[in-house]
Amino acid sequence: MIQLKTIEELRLMKESAQLVSKTLGMLAKEIKPGVTTNYLDKLGGEFIRDHGGYPAFLGMYDFPKNLCISPNEQVVHGIPNDEPLKEGDILSVDCGVYMNDFYGDHAYTFEVGEVTPEVKKLLRVTKESLYKGIEQCIRGKRVGDIANAIQVHCEKEGYGVVRELVGHGLGRKMHEDPQVPNYGKKGSGKVLKDGIALAIEPMTNMGTEKVKFHNDGWTVTTLDMLPSAHFEHDVCIIKGKPVLLSTYQYIYDALGIVSDEEKAFQLDF
Repeated sequence: MIQLKTIEELRLMKESAQLVSKTLGMLAKEIKPGVTTNYLDKLGGEFIRDHGGYPAFLGMYDFPKNLCISPNEQVVHGIPNDEPLKEGDILSVDCGVYMNDFYGDHAYTFEVGEVTPEVKKLLRVTKESLYKGIEQCIRGKRVGDIANAIQVHCEKEGYGVVRELVGHGLGRKMHEDPQVPNYGKKGSGKVLKDGIALAIEPMTNMGTEKVKFHNDGWTVTTLDMLPSAHFEHDVCIIKGKPVLLSTYQYIYDALGIVSDEEKAFQLDF
């Protein structure tokens, strides 16, 4: 059952989502060759606690760390470790916060030093597909419209769209109804209404869409071991239109990136 939120509840959710955003922005300055994902995990957990939140992933379904950090061919749910990052790696950092009785949950795939043009394109197209999906978050449309917009944008570039992992509703629980796949048919699925809050998260592989689930119970890699990109935003619908609860602006400020990609989805409420 979909739990629609009031404006007051969405304001609280935005605070949680924005703490995720600030955590990712802080980490953006630290991601470089030689750094370990355990170091990033420690920094992230401390930052969340210092700002009044709790690292939502820690202990959820027995996950052992504060953040899911997934390099290169790892799609999602990577467990931080002591292996140093290398020049040319990419790194999905997925962060969750619990605060004010609500969850925030979003992700960004970072470049480590200089990456190849082919990998840059994978990241660009995947992030573009995220906004294509957000554009479909309009009252009266359906979850399948979001899914189809993401799928079409990624597959026209020859990328594999992961089937086994999906986005989701968000609120007082980390995972609420509805599921939000990154593939599907227009006009299918649950109807979108004012007050819905979703974590939309395309996961796109450079090669096959097929993935492998590893014996640690968490790590998911591409079956062909080619790179995968993952971007995630928290979005709601207010007055019939999509509104971002999360932002990448803290990341862009840290990295000196100029972008107006979020402008159409911003609203003070």
